[in-house]
Amino acid sequence: MHLPQLVRIRQNLPDRGLADVSRAVLDEMESAAWTRAVRPGSRIAVGVGSRGIANIDVIVKAVVDFWKSRQVNPFIIPVMGSHGGGTPEGQRAVLAHYGISEETMGAPVVSALDVVKIGRTPEGIDVSLDKAAYEADGVMLCSRVKWHTGFEGKLESGVHKMMAIGLGKWEGAKRYHTWAVRLGLEEVFRKVGKAMLDTGKMLGGLAILEDAHHHTAEVHALGAEGMVPREEELLARVKSWKADIPVKELDLLIVDEIGKNISGSGMDTKVINRSALGRNCWPGLPSIRRIYARSLTPHGGGNAIGIGLCDVIHDRLYHGVDFAKTWINSFTASSTIGSMCPPHFATDRECLAKILSTCGRPDTAQCTVAWIRNTMELSAMLVSENLLDELRANPQIEVVSEPQPFVFDAEGQLPQAA
Repeated sequence: MHLPQLVRIRQNLPDRGLADVSRAVLDEMESAAWTRAVRPGSRIAVGVGSRGIANIDVIVKAVVDFWKSRQVNPFIIPVMGSHGGGTPEGQRAVLAHYGISEETMGAPVVSALDVVKIGRTPEGIDVSLDKAAYEADGVMLCSRVKWHTGFEGKLESGVHKMMAIGLGKWEGAKRYHTWAVRLGLEEVFRKVGKAMLDTGKMLGGLAILEDAHHHTAEVHALGAEGMVPREEELLARVKSWKADIPVKELDLLIVDEIGKNISGSGMDTKVINRSALGRNCWPGLPSIRRIYARSLTPHGGGNAIGIGLCDVIHDRLYHGVDFAKTWINSFTASSTIGSMCPPHFATDRECLAKILSTCGRPDTAQCTVAWIRNTMELSAMLVSENLLDELRANPQIEVVSEPQPFVFDAEGQLPQAA
């Protein structure tokens, strides 16, 4: 097997990280008119999801502390559809992994799957709300606003998505994804979100924006009134900050780890440029011929959604898969592509030999390759030397190493991370 030489590069992307995340959250909550309307003594449900949001424990603790300073009684609920295996215990464990528990937050964590029907959209979609949230005096969500991995629109992942997929729990998530097959997810988010806001239960949400380095860049306390245009505006802003793989084409992308804490699809589909819609389906992104994933993050409890987007995987990833959890996620999302299992082999050497032979180059040393840790961390990566002419034309790219070969150990394995 002939392999290209690799060089390490760095993308010098703007760092928009907040100096004091907790202070920024408290200031936003203090300045929001909707928070001043909440009466002392009220019980407020604070919804938190399953994504690997930077500083999520700091953010939620600041929200809890703010409400307590107003003599309001907050409690935390998981808003994560079928994640955590679709069980109350699993979802509580997901939050605990992120440092969110009754002990660390100073507020109860109420994890259950019971829902209450609160309305129906004009299209006939029954709208459900977490029962504990329904019984509270109000609900707010802590949600990251970003692009969605399954569609392109003006309103994608954020507060509206979590009002539907999150607050609807597993039952609602299944129902909304079923409707989305015909209506599209954006339309479902808008319709369900409107029905949720119309109940008066939804106070608002803390919209979290992250920069290209996965740093907390901005937080915005959005109230129910005017939420749609504000969320659209914030999505457009964060899309303009997005980091990508900085080449036009790749024969092979090597990804060290995939998982639910990285993306709802295990990998960000708008980085790897493939999804349930097909391969190389997002305009303006690199065309990537093959993908090799090496391991599964330990934070998803074995949920390996996204393996179906790979062309080959390492045995260590395959043996880490909890197929029951993965299939629950897949069928809840009304899409089985992400859970289909690709070929898998015992060593990196064998995986690379098998997959490079399918890239259409008689001399595999001529293949163009990028090697990343995961689709969240794109500031630094390894790329094949034959991409340097293209990369040097990009003023944001810095080459930080001399060319080096792939280095395998005696068992044919590569280092654990790029």
